[in-house]
Amino acid sequence: MAQIFHPSMRVISRASIIVVFLLVGFVGWVSWDMYRSGYFTDVNVPKEQPIPFSHEHHVNGLGISCGYCHTSVEKSAFAGIPPTHTCMTCHSQIWTGAPMLEPVRASYRTQRPLEWNRVHDLPDFAYFNHSIHVKKGMSCQVCHGNVNMMPLVWKQSTLQMAWCLDCHRQPEKFIRPVEEIYNFEYRPPQDQIAFGKELVKKYDVKTKQLTDCSICHR
Repeated sequence: MAQIFHPSMRVISRASIIVVFLLVGFVGWVSWDMYRSGYFTDVNVPKEQPIPFSHEHHVNGLGISCGYCHTSVEKSAFAGIPPTHTCMTCHSQIWTGAPMLEPVRASYRTQRPLEWNRVHDLPDFAYFNHSIHVKKGMSCQVCHGNVNMMPLVWKQSTLQMAWCLDCHRQPEKFIRPVEEIYNFEYRPPQDQIAFGKELVKKYDVKTKQLTDCSICHR
């Protein structure tokens, strides 16, 4: 019986298999890298808002604490978006005619809340509670970065599971005294790990449970 395939096809077929595996691996690597890139995560990308609210001005310039506007951060799963009357506490007295603030005044007159574009948006399958993090010594700065330096807010971190687990596995690296939660000038001590372990005990952080799937996926 005549030979159907040329002997060289053996080499070609093996080479083809290797090329396919390399190509699949390369595509997988590129996809994973893109998934973690700012293109998909929006890290360091300022979000346009109905009003260009500047945390840099209000926090750094005026010294307003996070808890003044985000009133539910210590008692709720949500930090809360300040209602318009919170803004008007000041802006009924200052910059009352500024064109930039007309949407705030219109919201106050019509009792229709401003529609802000969400910057930090976890997927629905992930549960996150602001209050428990604050009570256990996790500062706003840990997750949100130096918001006090942001003229417009952007994501400082990916908020992906691997990023969350970095903290859940070693909370002593990030924990700080509860009274320093809102202090953007706070600097961790040189012996942060030892100091952090003491705070972990003091605040009764359940380290053995932090990496359990049910903590975030309920």
